[in-house]
Amino acid sequence: MSMKGLGTWGLGLGTLGLGLAVLLLTASPAAAQSQRERQMMADLRMLQEQTQLLQQQLTAAIEQLATTLKTINSRIDDQNAMTRKSFADQKLAVDQFGGDLRIVRERIDENTVRITSLAQEVEALRLAIPQYQAAPSAPVDPSAAAVAPGTPDSPAAPPTASAPAVALAPGMTPQRLYNTSLSDFTMGQWALCIEGFNSYLRNFSRTELADDAQWYVGECYQQDGKFSQAIDAYNRVINSYPKGDRVPDAYYKRGVALSAMGQVDRARESFETLMKNYPDHETARLAKQQLDRLNRGKPRG
Repeated sequence: MSMKGLGTWGLGLGTLGLGLAVLLLTASPAAAQSQRERQMMADLRMLQEQTQLLQQQLTAAIEQLATTLKTINSRIDDQNAMTRKSFADQKLAVDQFGGDLRIVRERIDENTVRITSLAQEVEALRLAIPQYQAAPSAPVDPSAAAVAPGTPDSPAAPPTASAPAVALAPGMTPQRLYNTSLSDFTMGQWALCIEGFNSYLRNFSRTELADDAQWYVGECYQQDGKFSQAIDAYNRVINSYPKGDRVPDAYYKRGVALSAMGQVDRARESFETLMKNYPDHETARLAKQQLDRLNRGKPRG
């Protein structure tokens, strides 16, 4: 082989070596990149598996939580049902107790009415039996009968015994007597009304209606135009029954009667006393109107 051939062959070898070197240099980064991709794919698959595992665990946890919540809600519903039932039972017991208490009160009221009625009957029976004291009769001297009356030897006439108080009719209870007198008042029978209520006051002065009876006596007198007697009756209400519920009415009606008699100053005093002592009573407003009329110079409207 010639030198020229050898040179050409050497040049070829050099070129081939260079190509191999270039090929090796080019293949090395590609191999490294493929390795990284495989590693990334492995990591990705691992992450996917971990994600799936976490998803399964999360789903199981959610299902368990839902089951627990369902159990808790069921227990809460049961507890609420028990509580409502307990409240209903308590309300029923309270209502039943209230009903029983109302029945007991009604029976107590009925017994109170019966006792009051019996007490009135007993009082009426007691008053219906007159208590007479047997007065011994004085012996008569036969010789005195021959003496002419009016002579010095004539004996003095025996004192006349006072007539006993008229007893009530049998069975006349305080309530019946009061209702009868009130009926006379309604019908304008002033004399009968006064007589009836005075009889009530003589026989049943300790009852709750005594102040009402005394007030109606004043009303009868006032309706009959007898203002002086009416004022006396109203004064008895105020003085004899200071805690009675007719006292404010008595103050007012006394002021009206005094105003009708022209006693303006005393009438004004009665109205002012009523307004001072019983400012919330319904007659206090009427007393204020009467005072306004008196202040305007009109004694009575």
